[in-house]
Amino acid sequence: MNTAEKIDQATKAVRAALLTERNAQGHWTGELSPSALSTATAVCALATVAHQTGETQYDGQIQQGLQWLATHANADGGWGDTTRSFSNISTTTLGWAAFGSVKGADEQYRNTVAAAEKWLTQKTGGVTPDKLVPAIVQRYGKDRTFSVPILTMCAIAGRLGIGKAAWKHVLPLPFELAALPAKFYAAARLPVVSYALPALIAIGQVRHDRLPTRNPITRFFRDKTRAKTLEVLTSIQPPNGGFLEATPLTSFVTMSLAAAGLPKHIVAKRGADFLSASMRAEGSWAIDTNLATWVTTLAINGLAAGGELNFTSAEREALVEWLLQQQYRTVHPYTNAAPGGWAWTDLPGGVPDADDTPGALLALHHLGIDSPRVVAAGAAGCEWLLGLQNGDGGIPTFCRGWGTLPFDRSSQDLTAHTLRAWHVWEKHLPGELKKQVGRGIGKALGYLRQTQQDDGSWLPLWFGNQHAADDENPTYGTAKVVLALSEVAERLQTEDVAALERGVEWLALHQQPGGSWSGAKSGPASIEETAVVIEALAAALTCGKLTQRTVLPHTILSGATWLANEINQGHRHEAKPIGFYFAKLWYYEKLYPLVFTAGALERVKGLVKRGLI
Repeated sequence: MNTAEKIDQATKAVRAALLTERNAQGHWTGELSPSALSTATAVCALATVAHQTGETQYDGQIQQGLQWLATHANADGGWGDTTRSFSNISTTTLGWAAFGSVKGADEQYRNTVAAAEKWLTQKTGGVTPDKLVPAIVQRYGKDRTFSVPILTMCAIAGRLGIGKAAWKHVLPLPFELAALPAKFYAAARLPVVSYALPALIAIGQVRHDRLPTRNPITRFFRDKTRAKTLEVLTSIQPPNGGFLEATPLTSFVTMSLAAAGLPKHIVAKRGADFLSASMRAEGSWAIDTNLATWVTTLAINGLAAGGELNFTSAEREALVEWLLQQQYRTVHPYTNAAPGGWAWTDLPGGVPDADDTPGALLALHHLGIDSPRVVAAGAAGCEWLLGLQNGDGGIPTFCRGWGTLPFDRSSQDLTAHTLRAWHVWEKHLPGELKKQVGRGIGKALGYLRQTQQDDGSWLPLWFGNQHAADDENPTYGTAKVVLALSEVAERLQTEDVAALERGVEWLALHQQPGGSWSGAKSGPASIEETAVVIEALAAALTCGKLTQRTVLPHTILSGATWLANEINQGHRHEAKPIGFYFAKLWYYEKLYPLVFTAGALERVKGLVKRGLI
């Protein structure tokens, strides 16, 4: 086959494979990677509940989880967040602690435990608290969102010593602040990010129970607010028990309440039920139940990237109806978010955010705006994003103006995603909202100009690369901003065009000899990263703003050829752990290679039709 035939074959194969992945309801559910970190925390949570209640109903799952951990330890003795991830100190510490939380497990799995201790000793100098604790704290710095839960689990599992001595190594959390009205949370400057409120309450309470502060005033307020903050915790727990549908967060809350003498509290009970129900058949847990809304919008937007969605009327109507059902219509009890946003999942633990809301808006636009319900939903989504926009013009994940910790500050990938959604919806909005969105677009462009790196790249929040020294993935971030700027080309001022050209140049310079891209310098290529770059460069080539375009057709064609070869050779499901979950937990998603490649090849198909490559 010639190059054009290879690309055409790969495009058809990706479309067919992606459509086959739809569930019985016509949308996509996807499949997240198994997670050693989630498995370790779930085992400890269930084991702590069982120990405190004397019940045996979770014994089989606890043992199956330990066996999975033992089987899936890396060759170096540690654990990574996924089975395709490098060992890291957080997951290895939690895996090691999981065995300590189950009576007899250290002896039963002595080789696994010894190998983990050896790995930790090599990285920290030892597994005693004086060695391990500073290393965990240093990894996360001022952000206690994950360091305190890790140390809490270690204390519960007996890895930090016996009795009160163990809890001296766990920093206290001001759970009493959760008794304040939600509108004061941002002003209180909590030491954790906004989504971690359940952990703040539960972990703060177990630390207070096991080792109360010596300060009599603080101790008094914590004693007085225990009941109130437990009421808050109960009110924000979803009916299925899973906070954010996230295994680690739910596990930390459940084990903390159980260790604080509250194993039968309704929150702990629901949490344990959620964990029990979400274990996979092979004995592992994923970081989250699913990313159904996210992967569905990615699939729709990818398939539509070439300008033709090619769905039947019935398929379009079913997808529109499903997406409308996922939009939040009331104030969210967890983050106090206004109505109008979308979460990443169709399950009750989701929270509206600024990645999934633009994704849903783009998908509804591609499916067709032909009803008052869709127009109203789009307007509500655009208004929701306006309410989230920070003073710097950027878009944070969940809450406006909460703080500077990750997931609360403005981010470049979310801002780019929002920019695309506002642009396509602007002309469908009523007068005043249309003006507000126009101003929001201007502020967002200013934020992206200000945050471009000196080398021309942009850095994302929700994607990384484990082969990079700092875990950052400028390939993904730059591609997403270049795509957004190209799609809003008519709005660009001279300085925006200059930023776009620098971003395009950065992407072109980082193409590998074989035509692919990696997220790290000299790192291994991936389908996902190559695909997002090709889509971005294809959009840039057609936007009409670039002064230097001569090398782009060859760059795009060589990248598309590499991508087509990977697809035609059957590598379409070889997902890489480039996704970041909360607190930089790595994951991979089975559908990412397909949805990203669909967007890339559909764009390339459009370039071929227009004779641009």
